[in-house]
This record gives sequence, structure tokens and C-alpha cells, in this order.
Amino acid sequence: MKFAGGFVGLGAVAATLLGSVSAASYDDIPEIEVYGQHFFYTNNGSQFYLKGVAYQQNYSPNGSTSSNTTYTDPLADGDACRRDIPYLKQIYTNILRVYAIDPTKDHDDCMAQLASADIYVVADLGEPGTSIESNDPEWDVTMYQRYTSVIDALSKYKNVVGFFAGNENVSSANQTAAAAFVKAAVRDAKGYISAQNYRKTLGVGYATADVPTRDELAHYFACEPGNTGNSTQIDFWGYNVYSWCGDSSYSASSYGERVDFFSDYPVPVFFAEYGCIEGVDGGATHRPFTEVQVLFGNMTSVFSGGIVYEWFMGANDYGLVELTSNDASVSPYPDFTSLQSQLASVSPTITQRSAYTPSNSAPACPTVGSSWQASASPLPPSPNSQLCSCMAASLQCNIKSTNEDDYADVFDYICGANEDFCAGISRNATTGTYGGYSGCDPKDQLAWVANQYYLGNDKSSSACGFSGMATIQTAATASTCSSLLQAVGTAGTGTAASPTGKGTAGATGASGSSSKGAAAGFNGPKAVEHGGLVMGIWSVVAAGSLLGMLAL
Repeated sequence: MKFAGGFVGLGAVAATLLGSVSAASYDDIPEIEVYGQHFFYTNNGSQFYLKGVAYQQNYSPNGSTSSNTTYTDPLADGDACRRDIPYLKQIYTNILRVYAIDPTKDHDDCMAQLASADIYVVADLGEPGTSIESNDPEWDVTMYQRYTSVIDALSKYKNVVGFFAGNENVSSANQTAAAAFVKAAVRDAKGYISAQNYRKTLGVGYATADVPTRDELAHYFACEPGNTGNSTQIDFWGYNVYSWCGDSSYSASSYGERVDFFSDYPVPVFFAEYGCIEGVDGGATHRPFTEVQVLFGNMTSVFSGGIVYEWFMGANDYGLVELTSNDASVSPYPDFTSLQSQLASVSPTITQRSAYTPSNSAPACPTVGSSWQASASPLPPSPNSQLCSCMAASLQCNIKSTNEDDYADVFDYICGANEDFCAGISRNATTGTYGGYSGCDPKDQLAWVANQYYLGNDKSSSACGFSGMATIQTAATASTCSSLLQAVGTAGTGTAASPTGKGTAGATGASGSSSKGAAAGFNGPKAVEHGGLVMGIWSVVAAGSLLGMLAL
């Protein structure tokens, strides 16, 4: 049942804006900066608390969305923003979280409207099919280009606080290796922002589910291994928490435990999602949001507010509003009014930046063991498209097939025949062993191992066939490629310089490459047994089993 009455009028909306800093556009709205454990307005130094809403229609942020599913960019629809902003301000919204945007689209209209309403944005960098997978993680050129293109598209808007390099990539105990690849994405996103001279206030964070390894995850992403400084450290920590259901309490919800744990955390912490619908009297649309009093009350010394999940009603029943009249109008549910009432009554203590001295230091990195499988150093190398192109041109046996469905059998055969052929594309988060070409896309990775196989078989023409997938070519090395290729070496196990150029990938509003043809199983137990090479799940394939495909 939708709530038909009780909406606040324009006077209340205006009252919402009191105490905030009005802005005419995304060019002059005050930026939000991270300083120690808090967020602050850069113009007056007052503390910024997130009073946010997850704002993306028909999207599953935890990775269950199919890789070939299209999505709607919520920041590219000016009319939708015009429809929703008056209602968003009724629930005191000052930030939106968006999970996937199309960097090829124009976002000026919506971002200008949001800025005029003093609403900021935090955006996830991935999209369906182009993000770090939990069970077979990698950090490659396609993902790097996707992530940096989102940064390019949103960097000019001063009401963008920052980005999430990952969301719930580690959801179970056997997925902790994925954290290394997300930490590498954090490093490269931060490095890219710096290399492009984008504003220093743009932050990069991670959002975690409330999982058993949450403490190790928090320490891993905030730790600073070796002499890396904060180059691999997240700038803020998002926590997707659904432990306060109905009229719960500070102790029953374990909120108190979270405050204790994060009390000495070095960067801001906030609820990146909250709003449990389980066990709510009256059903999902009657959430009382009683946790608001605690979140913006006795938790404010540690937590910086939170983002309610979510704005649009969908199949999961978490929506605060339903769209009506062919999506032209908004009809709020009862929990919209509950949230409005709760937020109206809170008055969190505001700390001034000038009166605050950060004192928390980076935690120690988790020790690799049975319950934690991601080494903090070294991390996966930075994907470098120039390196991959140079490598492919320098080969004598290259891959011409673009059908990634056919790649897996060839990877299995070559790497099963001799693991040294595949050292250049290995990736093992537990040992910190990564091949120099492990950040290349599947086609280039396969070309590398095919060429190693070809050379290892005395350049026999039959060793560069693979049923027409491969072809012999004249190797070429441009002068601009020499130093990159030398750094990686003939075995492919060295590390080249990080890329500094702009991301070039766009988006179609749907998935990019899912890298489904990449060599798999680099982080399983067998991979550790084999010294961190790519032998995770490969078995030695008898030559006869592939004679139909291989021209051997």
C-alpha cells in the first residue's frame, strides 16, 4: 500500500536546505574532502554527513545481474532527475549512490540539477560484465578502460565525492583472493586521478557486505604495505549493513561492535547501503528506520552517516517510491515518510576541520593463511594496453580468432603441457605471483602462451595452428615498445611501467567484455601447490584429446 498523504510541501523542502551551502551549478558547489576519519566541506570546513539514497532502477548491485543485461544510466536522464529531486529533498538527501553509468552519455543536465539541490554523488566504477568477479578475479585492460572512462566522465562535476572500485566482491570465505584485484583497482584508479591532474578531493573506496571476513577486509583495504604509502589504501570505506531490522537496538543489531571496531580506522566509514526489510511489521514498505536515530546519534564519532537502499521499487521490494503514470510521477510508500520523520529529528554533532587532528594510523595487513588468501604486496600489475599491443605485435605466432568461447581449451592444453609457457599470464593472489601480461585481455594472453608454445616446439608450423585460431606473423617491435617489453622479459614474468594515458573505453549501456575466455583458476589451492602459476584447475590434457582442434 502506498502512502497517499503526509508529503511535506515546498516550505519543508526549503527548510531542508537551511544549514547547507547553496550552489548554482556543479562548477561552484563546494567540494567534499576526506580528512582523517571524516568528510568535510572545503569552503567552510564543517563536517559532511551522508544522508543518501541508492539511486538506480532495476539493477542488482551485488553482481547477480547478468553480464548481458542492459541498464539505465540514472545520471543521463534529466527529466527523471527533475521528477525525483523534489522528493529526494523531502527525505533530506544530500548524496546519491549510483551503481553503473554510461561514460559516453551526457550527464550535465542531471548533475547540474543535483548540484543546485546540494546533492552529491558517489559512483561505482564497474558495470554488468565489466567488473572484478568474485570466483575468478582478474584486473585487465578492459576493466581498467571501463573504470578510467567513468572517472573521465564524472571528474569535472564538483558534486562527485568519489568512486567505489568494488562492491561486495568478497562475499564468502573462499573469495578473499578477489580482494587483491580490487585493491589493485583502487591503486590504479587513484593513480589515474593523480596522473590526469583531476581534483585531489576525488576519493576511491570499497563497499563490503556484512560478511565473516569483514574485519580482515577492512584492514586489508586500509593497510599500506611496504613503502607504498597510501597509494593502495582506500580513501573511504562503505559498509552494506542490514542487521537492524524493524525496531531493533544498538546491541541487537551489532552496531555497537562496528563502532568499536572502526573507532581507530584511518579513513571515513559510512553505511553504503542500509534498510532491512526482514521481519518488518506491515511488510517491506513499512520500514520504521529507527536505526537513523543511532546512526546520526551516538555513532557519529566514528560513522559518517549512510545511504538507504533504495529509491526505486523493484522485484526485491526495497524501493521507497513507485513510479506511476508511465514513469512521469512518483508515489512514495509508507517507509518514505518514516525515513523522512526520522531524519527530520536528528541533529548530529558537527566537527570543524580546524578543530580536528587525525590520529588514527593504517592497520597492519592481514596475514595470509587458511582464512585469508590475498597478499597485500605485490598486487596484480597495472593493466597497460600499450604493453599488450606491443607484445602482440612482437610475437611470431599470434591469435586471430576473436571467439573467446574457444580459448579455454587452448589455454588448458598449452599450460597443461608446460606451465612455463604460461608464467607470463599467471595470477595468484595468495603468493603475490603475477605474470607481466596477466592484465592483458584474453586474446592477447592467449597469443602470448601460443607464441611460447610455438617457440618451445622449435617454431614448427604445426605448433601455430590450433584449428585455424592462430597464425604465423612477422614479429615487429616499435621503438616505443622496446623498454616495455624488456621490462617484462622473455619469460613474461617482469613488470612494466604503469599506464599514464587516458582511458579510451566507452560503454553501450550494457555489458562489456566479461573476459569469459581468459585462463581460469589462478587462485585455487592447487595454484599454491604449483608455486603460484596458472595451474589452478588445469589438468594435463592428453594430446589425443585435442587432435581434432590442434594442428600438431
